[in-house]
Amino acid sequence: MKALSIAKFDEGAVNEDAAQCTEKWIAVSDGAGGGGVFADKWSRYLVEHLPDLPITDYQAFDSWIDGIWEPFYNACEKTAEAEGGMLLNKFYDEGSFATLVAVWKEGQWMSYGDSVAFCFDRKTGRLQHTFGRIVDFNKPPYLVNCKDPTDENGFKSGTFETDEESIVFAASDALAHYILMMYEVAHRDEFADELQEAIDAQTKNSNFIRMALGMKKVDFEKSVVDKLLNGKNSWNVKQHLQGLRNKKLIGHDDYSLAIL
Repeated sequence: MKALSIAKFDEGAVNEDAAQCTEKWIAVSDGAGGGGVFADKWSRYLVEHLPDLPITDYQAFDSWIDGIWEPFYNACEKTAEAEGGMLLNKFYDEGSFATLVAVWKEGQWMSYGDSVAFCFDRKTGRLQHTFGRIVDFNKPPYLVNCKDPTDENGFKSGTFETDEESIVFAASDALAHYILMMYEVAHRDEFADELQEAIDAQTKNSNFIRMALGMKKVDFEKSVVDKLLNGKNSWNVKQHLQGLRNKKLIGHDDYSLAIL
Protein backbone atom coordinates (compact mmCIF):
# COMPACT_ATOMS: atom_id res chain seq x y z
CA MET A 1 0.00 0.00 0.00
CA LYS A 2 1.61 3.22 -1.19
CA ALA A 3 -1.33 5.55 -1.82
CA LEU A 4 -4.95 5.47 -0.75
CA SER A 5 -7.90 7.81 -0.53
CA ILE A 6 -10.97 7.06 1.59
CA ALA A 7 -14.28 8.90 1.34
CA LYS A 8 -16.16 10.29 4.33
CA PHE A 9 -17.97 7.66 6.39
CA ASP A 10 -21.33 8.60 4.88
CA GLU A 11 -23.35 6.41 2.57
CA GLY A 12 -22.92 7.55 -1.03
CA ALA A 13 -20.28 10.16 -0.15
CA VAL A 14 -18.19 11.38 -3.10
CA ASN A 15 -14.47 11.26 -2.42
CA GLU A 16 -13.04 14.62 -3.48
CA ASP A 17 -9.46 13.72 -2.52
CA ALA A 18 -6.80 12.15 -4.71
CA ALA A 19 -3.54 10.44 -3.75
CA GLN A 20 -0.89 9.04 -6.05
CA CYS A 21 2.53 7.42 -5.80
CA THR A 22 5.06 6.83 -8.59
CA GLU A 23 8.73 5.92 -8.64
CA LYS A 24 9.54 9.65 -8.82
CA TRP A 25 7.11 11.30 -6.39
CA ILE A 26 4.07 11.18 -4.11
CA ALA A 27 1.20 13.66 -4.16
CA VAL A 28 -2.05 14.38 -2.34
CA SER A 29 -4.73 16.79 -3.51
CA ASP A 30 -7.84 17.70 -1.53
CA GLY A 31 -10.69 18.82 -3.75
CA ALA A 32 -12.65 21.58 -2.03
CA GLY A 33 -16.35 20.91 -2.49
CA GLY A 34 -17.42 23.97 -0.50
CA GLY A 35 -17.08 26.12 -3.62
CA GLY A 36 -17.06 25.55 -7.34
CA VAL A 37 -17.81 22.20 -8.98
CA PHE A 38 -15.90 19.13 -10.22
CA ALA A 39 -13.58 19.21 -7.18
CA ASP A 40 -13.08 15.45 -7.32
CA LYS A 41 -12.06 15.59 -10.98
CA TRP A 42 -9.73 18.56 -10.42
CA SER A 43 -7.86 16.95 -7.52
CA ARG A 44 -7.38 13.79 -9.56
CA TYR A 45 -6.26 15.81 -12.59
CA LEU A 46 -3.63 17.68 -10.58
CA VAL A 47 -1.94 14.56 -9.20
CA GLU A 48 -2.11 12.80 -12.56
CA HIS A 49 -0.29 15.66 -14.30
CA LEU A 50 2.48 16.29 -11.78
CA PRO A 51 5.89 16.54 -13.48
CA ASP A 52 8.68 14.04 -12.74
CA LEU A 53 11.13 16.87 -11.98
CA PRO A 54 10.62 18.79 -8.71
CA ILE A 55 8.76 22.10 -8.68
CA THR A 56 11.17 24.23 -6.67
CA ASP A 57 9.74 27.75 -6.82
CA TYR A 58 6.52 29.66 -7.40
CA GLN A 59 7.36 30.60 -10.98
CA ALA A 60 7.76 26.93 -11.91
CA PHE A 61 4.52 26.09 -10.11
CA ASP A 62 2.63 28.89 -11.83
CA SER A 63 4.00 27.85 -15.24
CA TRP A 64 3.03 24.23 -14.63
CA ILE A 65 -0.57 25.16 -13.75
CA ASP A 66 -0.68 27.51 -16.72
CA GLY A 67 0.35 24.62 -18.97
CA ILE A 68 -2.25 22.09 -17.78
CA TRP A 69 -5.46 23.89 -16.80
CA GLU A 70 -6.99 24.46 -20.24
CA PRO A 71 -7.77 20.84 -21.30
CA PHE A 72 -9.40 20.24 -17.92
CA TYR A 73 -11.43 23.43 -18.17
CA ASN A 74 -12.61 22.65 -21.71
CA ALA A 75 -13.66 19.10 -20.80
CA CYS A 76 -15.57 20.23 -17.72
CA GLU A 77 -17.16 23.08 -19.66
CA LYS A 78 -18.65 20.53 -22.08
CA THR A 79 -19.98 18.47 -19.17
CA ALA A 80 -21.44 21.57 -17.54
CA GLU A 81 -23.01 22.73 -20.82
CA ALA A 82 -24.75 19.36 -21.20
CA GLU A 83 -26.14 19.76 -17.68
CA GLY A 84 -26.83 23.48 -18.11
CA GLY A 85 -28.47 25.78 -15.59
CA MET A 86 -26.95 26.27 -12.17
CA LEU A 87 -24.05 23.85 -12.70
CA LEU A 88 -22.84 25.73 -15.76
CA ASN A 89 -23.19 29.11 -14.07
CA LYS A 90 -21.37 27.89 -10.98
CA PHE A 91 -18.53 26.50 -13.08
CA TYR A 92 -18.16 29.78 -15.00
CA ASP A 93 -18.36 31.84 -11.80
CA GLU A 94 -16.22 29.73 -9.48
CA GLY A 95 -14.37 26.97 -11.37
CA SER A 96 -12.90 24.06 -9.42
CA PHE A 97 -10.77 24.17 -6.27
CA ALA A 98 -8.16 21.87 -4.67
CA THR A 99 -5.06 21.86 -2.49
CA LEU A 100 -1.85 20.14 -3.54
CA VAL A 101 1.21 18.76 -1.77
CA ALA A 102 3.97 16.74 -3.44
CA VAL A 103 7.34 15.27 -2.51
CA TRP A 104 9.90 14.03 -5.03
CA LYS A 105 12.32 11.20 -4.26
CA GLU A 106 15.14 13.74 -3.84
CA GLY A 107 13.31 15.03 -0.74
CA GLN A 108 12.24 18.23 -2.50
CA TRP A 109 8.65 19.20 -1.63
CA MET A 110 6.07 21.81 -2.57
CA SER A 111 2.67 22.64 -1.11
CA TYR A 112 -0.27 24.87 -1.85
CA GLY A 113 -3.00 24.73 0.78
CA ASP A 114 -3.39 22.60 3.91
CA SER A 115 -2.51 19.14 2.65
CA VAL A 116 0.79 18.29 4.35
CA ALA A 117 3.95 16.28 3.65
CA PHE A 118 5.92 14.71 6.50
CA CYS A 119 9.36 13.18 7.02
CA PHE A 120 9.75 11.00 10.12
CA ASP A 121 13.18 9.78 11.21
CA ARG A 122 12.87 6.51 13.13
CA LYS A 123 16.40 6.90 14.50
CA THR A 124 15.92 10.32 16.09
CA GLY A 125 12.12 10.38 16.44
CA ARG A 126 12.09 13.79 14.72
CA LEU A 127 9.16 14.79 12.49
CA GLN A 128 9.65 17.38 9.74
CA HIS A 129 6.61 18.76 7.94
CA THR A 130 5.55 21.32 5.36
CA PHE A 131 2.93 23.10 7.51
CA GLY A 132 3.09 26.00 9.96
CA ARG A 133 1.62 25.95 13.47
CA ILE A 134 -1.16 23.50 14.24
CA VAL A 135 -3.59 26.37 14.90
CA ASP A 136 -3.23 27.34 11.23
CA PHE A 137 -5.47 24.43 10.26
CA ASN A 138 -8.33 26.69 11.39
CA LYS A 139 -7.61 29.17 8.61
CA PRO A 140 -9.19 28.87 5.14
CA PRO A 141 -6.60 27.14 2.95
CA TYR A 142 -5.12 28.49 -0.25
CA LEU A 143 -6.68 26.61 -3.17
CA VAL A 144 -5.58 25.98 -6.75
CA ASN A 145 -8.38 27.00 -9.13
CA CYS A 146 -8.79 25.61 -12.64
CA LYS A 147 -9.50 29.05 -14.13
CA ASP A 148 -8.03 31.74 -11.85
CA PRO A 149 -4.40 32.68 -11.13
CA THR A 150 -2.70 31.22 -8.07
CA ASP A 151 -1.39 33.38 -5.23
CA GLU A 152 2.35 33.39 -4.59
CA ASN A 153 1.63 33.73 -0.85
CA GLY A 154 0.04 30.27 -0.88
CA PHE A 155 3.06 28.48 -2.32
CA LYS A 156 5.68 26.81 -0.13
CA SER A 157 8.65 24.62 -1.01
CA GLY A 158 11.70 23.12 0.63
CA THR A 159 13.79 19.98 1.06
CA PHE A 160 13.52 17.35 3.78
CA GLU A 161 16.69 16.24 5.54
CA THR A 162 16.62 12.48 5.02
CA ASP A 163 18.69 9.42 5.91
CA GLU A 164 18.23 5.66 5.67
CA GLU A 165 15.80 5.72 8.63
CA SER A 166 13.52 8.39 7.14
CA ILE A 167 9.92 7.76 6.08
CA VAL A 168 8.36 10.36 3.77
CA PHE A 169 4.59 10.57 3.39
CA ALA A 170 1.79 13.06 2.67
CA ALA A 171 -1.78 13.46 3.90
CA SER A 172 -4.89 15.56 3.33
CA ASP A 173 -5.87 18.08 6.01
CA ALA A 174 -7.95 16.11 8.54
CA LEU A 175 -5.45 13.26 8.62
CA ALA A 176 -2.54 15.70 8.59
CA HIS A 177 -3.99 17.52 11.61
CA TYR A 178 -4.24 14.22 13.48
CA ILE A 179 -0.63 13.29 12.66
CA LEU A 180 0.80 16.67 13.66
CA MET A 181 -1.41 16.84 16.77
CA MET A 182 -0.28 13.41 17.99
CA TYR A 183 3.37 14.28 17.43
CA GLU A 184 3.01 17.47 19.45
CA VAL A 185 1.05 15.68 22.19
CA ALA A 186 3.78 13.01 22.33
CA HIS A 187 6.23 15.92 22.89
CA ARG A 188 3.82 18.08 24.84
CA ASP A 189 6.47 19.87 26.90
CA GLU A 190 8.17 21.12 23.75
CA PHE A 191 4.89 22.14 22.08
CA ALA A 192 2.91 23.30 25.11
CA ASP A 193 2.46 26.88 23.87
CA GLU A 194 1.48 25.81 20.36
CA LEU A 195 -1.08 23.29 21.67
CA GLN A 196 -2.54 25.82 24.09
CA GLU A 197 -2.88 28.39 21.31
CA ALA A 198 -4.86 25.85 19.27
CA ILE A 199 -7.06 24.95 22.26
CA ASP A 200 -7.75 28.63 22.96
CA ALA A 201 -9.00 29.04 19.38
CA GLN A 202 -12.17 27.19 20.48
CA THR A 203 -12.73 25.28 17.24
CA LYS A 204 -13.59 21.65 16.47
CA ASN A 205 -9.84 21.03 16.21
CA SER A 206 -9.48 22.29 19.79
CA ASN A 207 -11.70 19.42 20.91
CA PHE A 208 -9.52 16.83 19.15
CA ILE A 209 -6.45 18.25 20.93
CA ARG A 210 -8.19 18.11 24.31
CA MET A 211 -9.05 14.45 23.73
CA ALA A 212 -5.46 13.67 22.70
CA LEU A 213 -4.01 15.45 25.72
CA GLY A 214 -6.26 13.30 27.90
CA MET A 215 -4.34 10.21 26.82
CA LYS A 216 -1.81 9.01 29.37
CA LYS A 217 1.03 8.39 26.95
CA VAL A 218 1.49 8.63 23.20
CA ASP A 219 4.07 6.51 21.40
CA PHE A 220 4.07 8.45 18.13
CA GLU A 221 6.01 5.93 16.07
CA LYS A 222 4.08 2.87 17.22
CA SER A 223 0.58 4.32 17.62
CA VAL A 224 0.52 6.79 14.73
CA VAL A 225 3.21 6.18 12.10
CA ASP A 226 3.18 2.38 12.12
CA LYS A 227 -0.61 2.04 12.27
CA LEU A 228 -1.09 4.37 9.31
CA LEU A 229 1.86 3.42 7.15
CA ASN A 230 1.94 -0.33 7.75
CA GLY A 231 -1.70 -0.99 6.92
CA LYS A 232 -1.95 -3.95 4.55
CA ASN A 233 -4.77 -2.41 2.50
CA SER A 234 -7.28 0.45 2.44
CA TRP A 235 -9.85 -1.57 4.44
CA ASN A 236 -7.32 -1.99 7.23
CA VAL A 237 -6.56 1.73 7.31
CA LYS A 238 -10.26 2.61 7.07
CA GLN A 239 -10.99 0.54 10.19
CA HIS A 240 -8.20 2.37 12.00
CA LEU A 241 -9.57 5.77 10.93
CA GLN A 242 -13.08 4.82 12.05
CA GLY A 243 -11.61 3.98 15.43
CA LEU A 244 -9.97 7.42 15.61
CA ARG A 245 -13.31 9.02 14.71
CA ASN A 246 -15.03 7.09 17.50
CA LYS A 247 -12.37 8.32 19.94
CA LYS A 248 -12.97 11.91 18.71
CA LEU A 249 -9.34 12.33 17.63
CA ILE A 250 -9.90 13.14 13.95
CA GLY A 251 -12.30 15.24 11.90
CA HIS A 252 -15.05 14.07 9.55
CA ASP A 253 -13.57 14.31 6.07
CA ASP A 254 -12.10 12.43 3.14
CA TYR A 255 -8.75 10.93 4.12
CA SER A 256 -5.79 10.57 1.78
CA LEU A 257 -2.32 9.19 2.36
CA ALA A 258 0.65 8.65 0.05
CA ILE A 259 3.95 7.02 1.07
CA LEU A 260 7.26 7.53 -0.74
